[in-house]
Amino acid sequence: MGELLDRLEPLLAAMPAVKSPEGHVHFKNKLLWTLAVLILYFALTNIPVFGLAPTSQDVFLYWRALLAGASGSIVHLGIGPIVTASIVLQLLKGADILKMDTSETRGQVMYMGLQKILIMVMIVVEAAPNLVGGFMQPDPTIAQNLFGGNLFAVSLLIFIQICIGGFLVFMLDEVVTKWGIGSGVGLFIIAGISQGIVNGFINWMPVSDY
Repeated sequence: MGELLDRLEPLLAAMPAVKSPEGHVHFKNKLLWTLAVLILYFALTNIPVFGLAPTSQDVFLYWRALLAGASGSIVHLGIGPIVTASIVLQLLKGADILKMDTSETRGQVMYMGLQKILIMVMIVVEAAPNLVGGFMQPDPTIAQNLFGGNLFAVSLLIFIQICIGGFLVFMLDEVVTKWGIGSGVGLFIIAGISQGIVNGFINWMPVSDY
């Protein structure tokens, strides 16, 4: 495993990353960065996935509060890929399968690079069942108007949008970690739960469960 990681070192070091601050970031600037990311996150949760049929279902419906994503939006996956990749990597390192010395700079770079690769893999792995399992269905009308009735083309377009949304959440998490307050994962969870609480209080429409 160590030889494989050594061969992958150039790739791990070249993974996309948010530039770290050169010096101390003032608390006011951290607050502004956190607020900006939060506003952008809420904006993304209100961007629907193009080409999605109204009859689509959410396979992660009952875990929405924890995944911090919005059903049917471009950030449909939420923080799921980030959390899953982090847990898998910690398990591998805890079982001594990954021999990395994270106390050194080289080990930290390789660990973070490997984590980013796993996150991208998990984005694909978690996005695929939504379409393969038939939960997120392509809109036949859009398929007919734009792709000559090719539903696979619309499904592929939906898949690409979800993957892009997952990557955006990953980058926003890194921005908060380096420039903001706390971590993006915690921020997005709190934001999603707070939004649900506020919506529950101001919702004056009766809820029908049938």
